[in-house]
Amino acid sequence: MRNVELLVPASSLEVLRIAVIFGADAVYIGGEAFGLRAKAKNFSHDDMKAGIAFAHEHGAKVYVTVNILAHNADLEGVREYLYELKELKPDALIIADPGIFTYAREICPEIECHISTQANNTNYETYLFWHRLGAKRVVTARELSLKEIREIREHIPEDMEIETFVHGAMCISYSGRCLLSSYLAGRDANRGACTHPCRWKYSVVEEKRPGEYMPVFENERGTFIFNSKDLCMIGHMDDILNSGIDSLKIEGRMKNALYVATVARTYRKAIDDYLESPEKYQANMEWYMDQISNCTYRQFTTGFFYGKPDEDAQIYDSNTYVKEYTYLGYAEEVDGNGLVHITQRNKFTVGESIEIMKPDGRNLTAAVRAIYDEEGNSVESAPHPQQKLAVDLGVEVEEYDLLRRAEP
Repeated sequence: MRNVELLVPASSLEVLRIAVIFGADAVYIGGEAFGLRAKAKNFSHDDMKAGIAFAHEHGAKVYVTVNILAHNADLEGVREYLYELKELKPDALIIADPGIFTYAREICPEIECHISTQANNTNYETYLFWHRLGAKRVVTARELSLKEIREIREHIPEDMEIETFVHGAMCISYSGRCLLSSYLAGRDANRGACTHPCRWKYSVVEEKRPGEYMPVFENERGTFIFNSKDLCMIGHMDDILNSGIDSLKIEGRMKNALYVATVARTYRKAIDDYLESPEKYQANMEWYMDQISNCTYRQFTTGFFYGKPDEDAQIYDSNTYVKEYTYLGYAEEVDGNGLVHITQRNKFTVGESIEIMKPDGRNLTAAVRAIYDEEGNSVESAPHPQQKLAVDLGVEVEEYDLLRRAEP
């Protein structure tokens, strides 16, 4: 068995810190350009510098996405950006475009290059091709089975790494290379501006009966014909950890801190439990499945890992998430009086019962005893997002603990 890394997404400096504290070995982030999540908050130069420093202080790594499929007009800016990254010194760059890869090897050869899933990496000859060019790691195409991944491991050098998505949203198009958004909305998914038309509701219109919409499936709400369930392999760590994969990747670079903390903490414990004892992992299965459903999701599937998915991998009647908890904020500081200082994310009130989510796996229930605004005034509720508050919870709270509320 190889040393396995847990790789978690981060949309902002706050989320990066939460990911690291809650168990990530590495995080992947995007700058303000040339990544595939243009609508994410992403990282300014200063935030990226601070995030890399924080991760390194805590023994974690940072990988930066430069994974657009570049057009001619992008190339000059890409070169400038790579010189900027050279100074920031992330641990690796995630790249899909051979042109950008060429620039990266020229400008910052000291930084590892990892080849994005967008490059359609479906066979071991592709891995060997990238290895000869200097790539350290290749991310498997989403369409590969565990059998195919094991075969890749058998045919590539020992020092070459395999990274694979094990959790998160699935794309309708091959390895994420989608034209739907460009065609329907004029926003290029391959340059970071996807509008997610795979989650829209579709009907059929017959040519000679315009305006008469017929559902694709017999359902009065129409049918979400491209809407895949979310990938989740938390219940299959035995197969994953014995497949030759080096890095287990979580999807979700547009998700909030609660999502990231939940998946990082749950997969961290599942990995560690299995490595300690497969029996311990099996004994804790109910806990993993319960905890992983605490973040938003669309129901779960095992994707392509055990062969081609069937019709049960799709959700036909809805495009909404299951949501069991609401994120309230995280403990930015706990002062000498025991008050928890947060930047409030969603409304809560005095007297409410909330949960404190801890990195070690504990969830503590607490009643909100009091809320104080920035001037120290006692208030009954916190209705304004991003408001700075001090909260009396009456239980043990430490820096970076998350506050959440269960949904009815």
